[in-house]
Amino acid sequence: MAQSLSDAALLPAQMKANLDNFMHKIRDLSELLHLDLSPYQADHIAMRINDNALAELAHQAWREEGKEISTARINGRPIVVLEFHQPLESLGWSIECLELPYPTPEKVYPEQSWEHVEFVVPSQAQDAEAYLEEIKHRFPLLKAHWEKLGEMGVKVKLSSPKGEGERLSNPTVAFKYQGVCIKLHPHSLKTIVASELA
Repeated sequence: MAQSLSDAALLPAQMKANLDNFMHKIRDLSELLHLDLSPYQADHIAMRINDNALAELAHQAWREEGKEISTARINGRPIVVLEFHQPLESLGWSIECLELPYPTPEKVYPEQSWEHVEFVVPSQAQDAEAYLEEIKHRFPLLKAHWEKLGEMGVKVKLSSPKGEGERLSNPTVAFKYQGVCIKLHPHSLKTIVASELA
């Protein structure tokens, strides 16, 4: 029998109960990076699921919690975006949207749960390299410690993901550390979705 959402601890109520714990890890990582994200919008939170059947169950369950505003195909798989009826509140941040990606067959995440939070740090940068330079300029302490990130076990990834029909470039800088990930990008998901509909 297929694993249930409840057994996988992926029911909305279970995930919400684990939210503060996850957001403490996000805040710890931001402190390690010397990134003060308190003034910035926590645009959306993403979960990771390894199994298609579980992803479909999660998709249905989370529909009760919000309105589906986008299902874009990115890198060959659907990524669902839901806008919460009631934003998730944690550690002073108010999170408006959920990103629920269907699994990539060749990639298995060590844990099925919350995986990253994306923050909006506004910019006009069109590509990830230019965006990163702006981030370093805006957060001088991050820049000062940049060379040490690798030694500390922090992985940095630059990307410029674009869904079919998106008109707005939204380059991303991601910091991964011990199963937690902070992503920064210039535009909110709602703005990107609106660009698809333009």
